[in-house]
Amino acid sequence: MSIAASQRLMSLDVFRGITIAGMILVNNPGSWSHMYAPLSHADWHGWTPTDLVFPFFLFIVGVAIVFALSATLEQSKEGKRVAVRKVLIRSAKIFGLGLFMAAYPFWDFETMTISQQVTHIRIMGVLQRIALCYLIASLLFLYLQPVIIYRIAIVLLLGYWGLMMWVEVPGYGAGNIDSEFGNLAAYVDRLILTEDHLWAGADRQRDPEGLLSTLPAVVTTIIGIRAGLTMKNKEWTIQQKTVQLFAEGCLLVIIGYVWDWFFPINKPIWTSSYAVFTGGQAMCGLALCCYFIDQRGYRRWAFPFQVYGVNAIIVFVMSGILAETFGLIKVDNETGKVSVNTLLYLFYSKFLSPNNASLAYALTWVSGWYLVLLWMFRRNIIIKV
Repeated sequence: MSIAASQRLMSLDVFRGITIAGMILVNNPGSWSHMYAPLSHADWHGWTPTDLVFPFFLFIVGVAIVFALSATLEQSKEGKRVAVRKVLIRSAKIFGLGLFMAAYPFWDFETMTISQQVTHIRIMGVLQRIALCYLIASLLFLYLQPVIIYRIAIVLLLGYWGLMMWVEVPGYGAGNIDSEFGNLAAYVDRLILTEDHLWAGADRQRDPEGLLSTLPAVVTTIIGIRAGLTMKNKEWTIQQKTVQLFAEGCLLVIIGYVWDWFFPINKPIWTSSYAVFTGGQAMCGLALCCYFIDQRGYRRWAFPFQVYGVNAIIVFVMSGILAETFGLIKVDNETGKVSVNTLLYLFYSKFLSPNNASLAYALTWVSGWYLVLLWMFRRNIIIKV
């Protein structure tokens, strides 16, 4: 896809760029022990701005599905067959990239053996969930009418709520969603994926991107499809599209908040209320981008985020790989050998408070990648997975 083509969806690229820049910011603090609360995930129930990042990206995936697959259907005589093939290949690539990131760096240089990250590879993860949600939502879009897709979304949300509240978990009982390990989603992950292949945190008893909780995450992507169909509607003016997006987004936020009274907003288990609430916020966010960029024509402020948005997946992968690599490289310091990451954080700590030093490190990371992406953007280099 050329940059010229991308500019037709500048508001989407900008919203994607804001999201991926936010993801890199919160994923790369100078110190995990020193972070401002909004840049950390909620401990369990509840939410912070950081908890909006991942669902926003899945929402954007849904919006992009409408434009990308519609173009494929219109351009190819074989239409649906070509589209399905592209979806299957892209899903496999994204899932494979997720496994690559989970296994990296493959080798333990202290013991000189294969890394535990390989032998106990985490099967699910951020990219793996994106791949599954993209696959399922794309196939629904290709084979079903929108009204049927929305009904499926409602069934998934209500069904997940029912499963989480009424199905017995051995040793914990039913509806134990206040427990990190005693809820049904965590139990299903331990049962199917086994503890050797779960998230490295929490003693490998659960996975925040697990199997069962991917079902409501699919709904987040479907909400994106709904927004994409609104944006693609040729009979509406940009003003009508913006109002529609914002109105529906506000309604979903309200529904999510009310649902929170009965099924708490919770990212690690991606509760139904969380899917609806964050999907609504994403829709409002996209509406604001459409208003300022497409309707009012205010574009100068958005350029850095557009630069981030056109190579979102690649910068996410490379940022994670480079951060892991820097963590392996040890250099001498007055306190002993420390990683390159820690060295930069310690430098900022000399004249900033711990929280500000941690934030300064994260902002340096975001700025550095912006320069790389700007170089790619200027040369029309767009790497599609």
